[in-house]
Amino acid sequence: MKSKLFDRTLFIAVITLVIFGIIMIYSSSYVWASYKYNDALKYVKAQSLFFIVGTIIMIIVSNIPYKDYYNKANMILGVCFLLLILVLIPGIGTIRNGARSWFGIGSFGIQPSEFTKLGLIIFTAKYLTKNDKKIKKSIFLIVPIFIITILIFGLIMLQPDFGTGMVIICSIMALLFIAGINLKLFINVGILGLIGIAFLIAMAPYRLMRIISFLDPWKDPLGSGFQIIQSLYAIGPGGLLGMGFGKSIQKQFYLPEPQTDFIFSIISEEFGFMGILIVSFFFGLIFYRSMMIALNSNDIFAKYLVFGIIFQIIFQATLNLMVVVGMVPVTGITLPFLSYGGSSLLITLTGIGIILNISRNYK
Repeated sequence: MKSKLFDRTLFIAVITLVIFGIIMIYSSSYVWASYKYNDALKYVKAQSLFFIVGTIIMIIVSNIPYKDYYNKANMILGVCFLLLILVLIPGIGTIRNGARSWFGIGSFGIQPSEFTKLGLIIFTAKYLTKNDKKIKKSIFLIVPIFIITILIFGLIMLQPDFGTGMVIICSIMALLFIAGINLKLFINVGILGLIGIAFLIAMAPYRLMRIISFLDPWKDPLGSGFQIIQSLYAIGPGGLLGMGFGKSIQKQFYLPEPQTDFIFSIISEEFGFMGILIVSFFFGLIFYRSMMIALNSNDIFAKYLVFGIIFQIIFQATLNLMVVVGMVPVTGITLPFLSYGGSSLLITLTGIGIILNISRNYK
C-alpha cells in the first residue's frame, strides 16, 4: 500500500529545527559578523539561502523513487571518490581552518566529504541488500566495504578531517551491525581502530594537544584548552531557563566562532536546560519517525538506507554534544540542522528527502 503524502511529522520536525538553528546562528554570530564584516546578518543570510535551496532539494528528492539510488550507487560513490581526490590538489581545493577540504566558490565553500557521507551510505545499503542472506554466513563478504571505507577515511585524513572520518566509520559499522555481522568482528575492528587512532594521534601533534586539553583543559587555558573552557563557561550559567535570547556573554569574542561547532553552548547559555530539552526532543522525534519509516518499509534496501542516514545524523549530533560538554576531545564536527555550514545542511536535508520518499511506501 502506498501513501501519497510523505511523513509530515518528520518534515515539520526537521524544518522547525533548521529555523531554530538560523535564529541561533543570528544570536551567536551577530557580534562577530558586525566586527569582521560590518554586517550583523552575514552568516544568517548565507544559512538562510542554503536553507531555502536545501528545502527545495529535500522536496524534490522526496519525489524521486529511492530505488533509483540502487541503480546509481556505484556511480555516486565514484563521483565522491573523484571529488575527494580533486580537493587535495593545490589550486583546486582550498584550505580553511587548517584543512584542505573545501572547494571555494566565492565566499561560499563546499565540502566533498559531506557528499561522501551520503554516497557511502547508499553504496553500502546496496551492497548489504545484494548480499543480505550470504553476509551473515561469510565474514569475508564485508571485506570490500571495509576496503572502500578505509580508502575514503584515508583520503579524508589527508585533508585532514578526523571528525568526519570518524562519523563515516561509525555509521558504516552501525549498518554492518544491523545487517547481523558476527559481534566478534566488531571487537576485533574496535581493537584495530584504537590502535589506528593512537597512531593518528602520534602522527599529528595538534591531535595530542587536543587529547591533553580534553583531559585537563586548564593546563593550557589560553591555548588548546581555551575553546572547551569557554564552552563550559557558556553552559554553566544557563540554569533552568537561560539568560535570555541574545544575552549570551560567551559569544562576545570569548567562544571562537560560536555559530559553528559550539552553537549548542550558546543555546544552553541563552535558553538553559529548557533549550537543551527542546533540541533533544526534536532530535529524538526525527530519530523516532525515521526508525518507524524503516521498520514499516517492506523493502530491505529502503531499511538499510534509512538506518544508515539517520544513524549518521544522530551519531554526528551526539558526537558534537559530547564535545561541547567536554566528554570527548574537540573534533570540529558540526551539529546537524543547527550549526552554520552550507554543505552539511544541504546534504543532511537531501538525506531527509530520501527518507521522506521511503515514507511514501509503507506495508
